[in-house]
Amino acid sequence: MAKLVLIRHGQSAWNLSNQFTGWVDVDLSEKGVEEAQHAGELLKQSGIEFDQAYTSVLTRAIKTLHYALEGCGQLWIPEMKSWRLNERHYGALQGLNKKETADKYGAEQVHIWRRSYDVLPPLLKATDEGSAAKDRRYADLDPRIIPGGENLKVTLERVIPFWEDHIAPDLIAGKNVIIAAHGNSLRALTKYIENISDADIMNLEMATGEPVVYDFNKHLEVQSKTKLD
Repeated sequence: MAKLVLIRHGQSAWNLSNQFTGWVDVDLSEKGVEEAQHAGELLKQSGIEFDQAYTSVLTRAIKTLHYALEGCGQLWIPEMKSWRLNERHYGALQGLNKKETADKYGAEQVHIWRRSYDVLPPLLKATDEGSAAKDRRYADLDPRIIPGGENLKVTLERVIPFWEDHIAPDLIAGKNVIIAAHGNSLRALTKYIENISDADIMNLEMATGEPVVYDFNKHLEVQSKTKLD
């Protein structure tokens, strides 16, 4: 039975400073490194042997994957990075302090921007400072698909093609897969895997550095879900 392990990256420097991060490429904090290493210890104890790893193109997720795989002695396995596993793009909110933004716009409005399934944040233009359109890691993408901001619905729409093209075929082939990504890209995947409603998904929290294990049969039906702790 194929296993899929999801790990949200450890605490980042901007998690620590309470800033909207999104596609901004920030590093792990000291605590984030410890969380990623602890995830590796849990995976080692579980005895899961992986065949394929996936992560985003953002440093905090990549490093979390590497710390976790190193901890369980599997740093050598094949790895693929994709922008489709990036965190949700927070648009013009990126870099802003969350408390200061709530003080300026109101806590209710910020809650809507952060937690609504289909409401977009204020958008960045391709010409704005900090736009992903200026980042070399996205140079091969059609500029029309580089977001200026996303909600969870849009995040799900860009994650699912990657699931269908890469992750699902691996699981159908019986491979054990590990994904280290972000709170919202993993929430989007979880919504799809567990068929969670639009309303209920907004209450799902993905804890940093805590592996979640799914067992799948060959028809990609979830047989069990386990949190390693």
